[in-house]
Amino acid sequence: MNLVVLSFVQPLKLLNKTNDSGDSNGVPVGMNAAVVNYFTTHNIRVMLSIGGITYTSYWDQALSQNATQLGLNAAALAKSLGVGIEIDYENNTSPNLTGLQAFIDAYRSQIPYDASGSNPAARLTIDLAAGDRYLIGLCQKATASWLQSSSPVLDYANAMVPNKQPSTSSAESNWQEHIDGKPQYSPPIGPLAPAKFTGSVYLVTGNRPAPECNNFSASLENSTGTYVRTVAPNGAGTSDGMLGYMFWAAECQGTRTVCTTPPNTCEGGVGTGAKTYSIPIPMPALRQN
Repeated sequence: MNLVVLSFVQPLKLLNKTNDSGDSNGVPVGMNAAVVNYFTTHNIRVMLSIGGITYTSYWDQALSQNATQLGLNAAALAKSLGVGIEIDYENNTSPNLTGLQAFIDAYRSQIPYDASGSNPAARLTIDLAAGDRYLIGLCQKATASWLQSSSPVLDYANAMVPNKQPSTSSAESNWQEHIDGKPQYSPPIGPLAPAKFTGSVYLVTGNRPAPECNNFSASLENSTGTYVRTVAPNGAGTSDGMLGYMFWAAECQGTRTVCTTPPNTCEGGVGTGAKTYSIPIPMPALRQN
């Protein structure tokens, strides 16, 4: 892999710069310079994810209290650790888009968009749903305002995992929704350039590693590989192929699932896939079109 996303920063704690048994200045104590440096010395880019499904209400509170300050705090955190920031705000029905715009504006006021990719802290991304039928308001806003190839504000979106590991056809159908958009919606969701998003798959299903972790030949990164590398734009962008894959979740998904730590390591899945597709390490500048 060439990217690790450490999850999750709790938004309200980051706003308040909370110090408690698990956080230092609003950041989980495990997300520190030593951990970041471990990855960066191996040429692996690091990002911190703010939010997650269980922290949705904290995003709502933080955005309503002081979205600008939250953005400034996130930018300061990114600068201090030399990491990017992922927005994982999963309010499906009534997202505070005005507040999220203020958060993004504040972040970009401190760290401008950097197409070269040379400044890790300039990498600012957003999680969207597997397709366009969930997080609809967020998809509409992000596609229209933040992920345009001509005037990008965010670097890219992650099409998140669905509620269970999809089939090959289901995964490709979900990702195609982002590329096509939903013109029938009111307001419509516009098309998203393939180069502006990644597709996500699980590394663990149930209580065992999935083929995506340890058996490349039987994995989705194998069966969807041609699609991901060659899918054509349909109204946005000019270059073929999605940005790549994201995997949920390295190390431990939760307390009730098996972890992808020894003996359940993922060299046979993710590792073989990286070699098969010649994934560049370190990550180069991203396609902009």
